[in-house]
Amino acid sequence: MVKTLVVLILLFDGTLVQEQLWFDKPVTILECLEFSGKHREEIAAHFWVKDVMKHGYYLNNDKGTIQSFICI
Repeated sequence: MVKTLVVLILLFDGTLVQEQLWFDKPVTILECLEFSGKHREEIAAHFWVKDVMKHGYYLNNDKGTIQSFICI
């Protein structure tokens, strides 16, 4: 059972930030991953430049990019 979702955010100044979200009750890994996808869509937008190999989820506040999620 999972209690916490950790979002790894890389700020444009090079700082790696760990944003932690705690669940009210333990959830399964699948539930955590489903929530992480919804959370990512709320706080970031996917950006893709074709033929330039530049893409990723850029934060809506223009401070950085989402790198990964960890369910622990």
